[in-house]
Amino acid sequence: MKSKADTKQLVKILIGAAWIDGRIQPEERQYLQQIVAEKNLGDDPEIRPLLGELVPVKPDQCYEWIREYLGDRPNPEDYQKLLSAISGLIYSDGTIETEEAKLLTRLQLLDPAGSHEPAHSAVLRAIQKMYRSWLTEQR
Repeated sequence: MKSKADTKQLVKILIGAAWIDGRIQPEERQYLQQIVAEKNLGDDPEIRPLLGELVPVKPDQCYEWIREYLGDRPNPEDYQKLLSAISGLIYSDGTIETEEAKLLTRLQLLDPAGSHEPAHSAVLRAIQKMYRSWLTEQR
């Protein structure tokens, strides 16, 4: 079970993700307010100014919070929880901005269960394997 500090960190990440395109959309604001209420963090002195949009969050700060939350070796459960929460926020306004797409792409690279190699490398290896087996059959 995650601690209150981890839950607070996740909420900060969500607020940062909402700011990733430079402003918080009304639907994102509503989503964030719902999450903050569910987690009982509305009166938190660190969350309140972020949620009230008194303090804008820069993309670098959001990415730093993600690194702190996941650590060097993210476990699959924490990663999925983060990905699900950020996806819910990003899709809440019905559009995906360029910066939001970049955030999702960067998150996919952190997937502890996934391969970190580019897709074209896997395709190239498969073609090489097919070619070698064809050469072997020709002999």
